[in-house]
Amino acid sequence: MNRSDLTLCLFLCIFILPFCLIAPLREFYMQVNASHPYGMAFLKFSILATLGESIGLRIKTGYYNAKGFGILPRAVVWGLLGMWIAVAIKTFAAGTPYFLQSLGMEQAVEAMKRPLSAEKVVCAFMISVMMNTTFGPVFMTIHKVTDTHILNCGGSLRALITPLPFGKILAGLNWQVQWGFVFKRTIPLFWIPAHTITFLLNPQHQVLFATLLGIALGIFLSVAAIANRKTV
Repeated sequence: MNRSDLTLCLFLCIFILPFCLIAPLREFYMQVNASHPYGMAFLKFSILATLGESIGLRIKTGYYNAKGFGILPRAVVWGLLGMWIAVAIKTFAAGTPYFLQSLGMEQAVEAMKRPLSAEKVVCAFMISVMMNTTFGPVFMTIHKVTDTHILNCGGSLRALITPLPFGKILAGLNWQVQWGFVFKRTIPLFWIPAHTITFLLNPQHQVLFATLLGIALGIFLSVAAIANRKTV
């Protein structure tokens, strides 16, 4: 662990501990989060998910930032993607229990409003399965495209105003890695179990927990990038 690692750990402690230890500050966060869920989703993902990618870069190169990496455009894109994730969480959490109810699980909707139970765990698992097998692959692919676009623009803020050659980047993706690792392994082995926990939480905490999982995503992306280099 070098000085930059210690600095990051210190920053995280200074940033997170006050919310854990100071009740009025925690209550203020909850109020703002309830009043402005999508704005807060933008803020949380722009900070924490970008941090996850920086940690991924650290794993690959030994540094948290590098020329052409583009922390600022990544933060903006992650903020926008975070708002989309917040919408998806609300949509699947609301709709999937009614789908399960139509299949004969009569108490599915009510189970999600009650304390932890076996039925609630089953419902949360199914919500996670539905989200990660439909929204998940689309989201991961779009993120990969935007990530590639930022790199192609040298990591500068002009990536945010330069037309995105979506089809060209999509055609050039390494689908062996995207399917064989990102979809086939991380979705069933990590994202579905992790988001099952997400949907068991109070709705106020679901987006925050999903944001923290963005740090894990950054690590996965670094592993995928290493795998990508090995298959080229």
